Amino acid sequence: MQFSVGVEYALHSLFYILDLPNGKVVGIKELSLLHQVSETYLSKVFTKLRKQGIVRSVTGVNGGYELARKPEDITFWDVVEAVEGPSYLFQCGEIRQKNRLFENDNKEDNGMECPCLIKVVMWEAEEQMRNYLRDKNLRWLQKEVYKDFSDEKKEKIKQWLEDPSI
Repeated sequence: MQFSVGVEYALHSLFYILDLPNGKVVGIKELSLLHQVSETYLSKVFTKLRKQGIVRSVTGVNGGYELARKPEDITFWDVVEAVEGPSYLFQCGEIRQKNRLFENDNKEDNGMECPCLIKVVMWEAEEQMRNYLRDKNLRWLQKEVYKDFSDEKKEKIKQWLEDPSI
């Protein structure tokens, strides 16, 4: 199981735009320079975030992105789902239906009518992960990370928010 690096870029980028002053936006160029990542790739990630209502784009010469919702209303799962899509990680192909040992059995007697237990277990495990990620939001992330940041680091972030071209 592996999420794409787009999830990481999205979460890191959102972390830095949490506290933008009202009316201020940050462009993809500035974010890509900050994280030293391809502007094209980050733009694709932000398009997905915009389509899911996580960020809002502002057009024009001084355009860019801002959060579309409060940081406490944007969960890690919201970001994962926006970037990766809503499907389950485990895709059950119902291969038990093709098992040649039981192909001539009566379907009611061989347990093929009930849900596949393997699928049930895998989907329940995924749901636990989803719920855990739903409990973690961007404001929580900021509070946890800032606990370990020096005042100097916090000041650098504040300065960057004021002038992302630095």
